[in-house]
Amino acid sequence: MKISSLFRLAGKIALITGGTGVLGRTMAVSLAENGVKVIAADRNGAIPKEFTERKIEVMHCDVTSESNLQVLHNDLKGEYGQLDILINAAGGNMPGATIAPDQNFFDLDMKAYEKVVALNLTSTVKATRFLAPLMVKNSKGSIINISSMTATRPISRVLGYGNAKAGVDHFTKFLACEMAAKFGDGIRVNAIAPGFFLTEQNRGLLTNPDGSYTERTQDIIKHTPAGRLGKPDELLGAVHWLSSDASSFVTGSVIPVDGGFSAFGGF
Repeated sequence: MKISSLFRLAGKIALITGGTGVLGRTMAVSLAENGVKVIAADRNGAIPKEFTERKIEVMHCDVTSESNLQVLHNDLKGEYGQLDILINAAGGNMPGATIAPDQNFFDLDMKAYEKVVALNLTSTVKATRFLAPLMVKNSKGSIINISSMTATRPISRVLGYGNAKAGVDHFTKFLACEMAAKFGDGIRVNAIAPGFFLTEQNRGLLTNPDGSYTERTQDIIKHTPAGRLGKPDELLGAVHWLSSDASSFVTGSVIPVDGGFSAFGGF
């Protein structure tokens, strides 16, 4: 068998939650350019220009809302009848759930904390709960969750985000076992754990108003063997691999794409 055939994605149906965000948008465009019919689900109604050019469909959905997800399920079932790839890319942080340098744990805004956990963890569980049945029909599919370096290495300030992403890791492993036991080995569940990428959600933590890197970012880079932040398209190799039959014996794994951050132990 040619290796290239293992990575073939043409004809598959993919849905990406948070699909108009920096990382989700990059994944959507790349999959579409490789023959995948991509639907981007996002509560932001704006349609990026590159989506129109590549016939990427945008469906409005707030992934924290079960009623929204039920409508999304019904629309997908009615229009396509199946789902081959589900990428749970919806997520992010907010200032209230972040402990500022002049604050401590007891200043944590619990309402903001709960919103961040809901957006990053609960929405991943909910989206999978409502959309994965479209994979069960054919006993085949790939679910890709988005974890983070904060899941395994506690990082200062971002308590809510880190707690949520640790939950995503646990959910990924749990669901991989559950799906295999109940529906066979054709439905796989994995996660990608990005290192540090500059997005709209973390720009305030990583850059100064003039665009220069904050002291925090400089420290991150010092602990990243690659010596820099990641670029969104550097996630695409892992996305394509996990979406394709090339990873048919991979489930329950969390794949770091981090420039070596998780391996760094100091010099």
